[in-house]
Amino acid sequence: MMETGTEMTGSEALLQGLLDEGVDTVFGYPGGSALYLYDAMTQNDKLRHILMRHEQGAVHAADGYARSTGKAGVCLATSGPGATNLVTGIATAYMDSIPLVVITANVPTHLIGSDAFQEADIVGMTMPITKHNYFVRDAQDIPRILREAFHIAGTGRKGPVLIDIPKDICHAKMIYRRPAFPDIRGYEAKPELYCEAIDRLMGAIAEAERPLLIAGAGVVHSNASGELVEFVDRTRIPVVATFLGLGGFPSAHPYFVSMAGHHGGYAANMAIQRADLVVSIGSRFDDRLTMNVSGFAPHARRIAHIDIDAAEIGKNVKTDIGITGDIKDVLSYACSKAETSGTRAEEWMREIRENMALHPIRYKDSDTELKPQFVLEMIHEASRGNAIITTDVGQHQMWAAQFYKYNYPRSLISSGGLGTMGFGFPSAIGAQIGNPDRLVVSVNGDGGMQMCAQELAVCAIHQIPVKIVVLNNRVLGMVRQQQELIYKKRYSQIDLDGSPDFVKLAEAYGVKGLRASNKEEAKRAWEEAMQTPGPALVEFVIPIDENVYPMVLGGSNLDQMILGDF
Repeated sequence: MMETGTEMTGSEALLQGLLDEGVDTVFGYPGGSALYLYDAMTQNDKLRHILMRHEQGAVHAADGYARSTGKAGVCLATSGPGATNLVTGIATAYMDSIPLVVITANVPTHLIGSDAFQEADIVGMTMPITKHNYFVRDAQDIPRILREAFHIAGTGRKGPVLIDIPKDICHAKMIYRRPAFPDIRGYEAKPELYCEAIDRLMGAIAEAERPLLIAGAGVVHSNASGELVEFVDRTRIPVVATFLGLGGFPSAHPYFVSMAGHHGGYAANMAIQRADLVVSIGSRFDDRLTMNVSGFAPHARRIAHIDIDAAEIGKNVKTDIGITGDIKDVLSYACSKAETSGTRAEEWMREIRENMALHPIRYKDSDTELKPQFVLEMIHEASRGNAIITTDVGQHQMWAAQFYKYNYPRSLISSGGLGTMGFGFPSAIGAQIGNPDRLVVSVNGDGGMQMCAQELAVCAIHQIPVKIVVLNNRVLGMVRQQQELIYKKRYSQIDLDGSPDFVKLAEAYGVKGLRASNKEEAKRAWEEAMQTPGPALVEFVIPIDENVYPMVLGGSNLDQMILGDF
């Protein structure tokens, strides 16, 4: 640790500031404007840098690190195309409230605005998709800016913060002094808790016949899973989860129903439609949960919304009881007031369990074809539900939500709000580096896997033991499903013929590759992958026409589900 008051360059100050913030790993890719930063790394062996093979891989890896650890992820890129290659990953993190500190180098200050080689106004481009961003004009400001950036990214409603540093500022001399804890005028890191609103909610719960809790990603972000379990144990109110809320409440809990929404379970969606009190806990009532918002929860006499961001309350769904606050604090107070609903709770839960038995989330098994749902069930059984699962975006994402059971927070890593293809595999690298003692399984389709497949090199070089699943149906599966059901089988531009042999692709990078097309092969291949000390890729060949059910079509109410051919 350097002494305070030490003279150094802006680049050295940046690296020291990252260490002072507890950063252990940076994901990045160098370039001309960033060379002073990378040169400083040759004199600093305390900070681990992972050289990704594309800037998008770097930002997704930082995102996976952040989601799985709860700490801010850090990525680094050069100016121009290096910076713009980060934009999709920044937007991904912004939509899902993920803490990132994104550092970009830029051309020297005297060239800013001159259309210099590899110049891009990354600050202007990212203003709508960052929680805050900085353009560094003085090297002496670097310690303060870093301290503020991590504070902003990791408090309140979390999100990405971008720091853009011109090349000459990276080289300028300055005196390093770590600033005091940041006091940012106008920034409220944690809203004040108003107990009166929580008391009104508890009164509404006491009056309700059919109360229902919706557990959103905010439960995970605020580390409030324990408080939510205690609250449900006291009140015996059933719980449904949003997609990104999975794991925030244990799937094995007797009062957990299932995921709700677009591909949610029958019982969960019917519970929303039948409930007379709906309480959203850290969910922003997005369209994939509510579907036709005018038909959402039609029997609810009251809708309550708990969120750390006051702007979300009442934004999408009319809210009768709005509670702004950190969910952990809100639930802690609510637990002190909680009482069981008694017989009413049991009658309501009995109705829900009857629906769970009537229409469980299921699939038609086969002895001749390898069903993707079977693969996810097999992975769950082999890992005993203890793995961190990262997914790309598509049908496999929903099968992973439906058929892997999440009993721990930060166990499901996926792009929810933006739905970013290419996210799944690099995010698994970040999750594995952040959790070296956990099994990390990356579940991908054959489309999304090809968007960041080059990061196989990173797994091979560093022997990062991610187990990579490719569910290969040879088409863009979710697009095909929608074209089948909505566009009357008018299939357009979904054929992925010409995709690589994924086993040979893995082997070309130095990663073990395996393939399976039936149940017995799948079991053997997965067992071999699990016994492989380093990374392994398993391609599971699945039917082209397998669909995800249940499904609620756009514009339909939650109780208007397509359940499949059962």
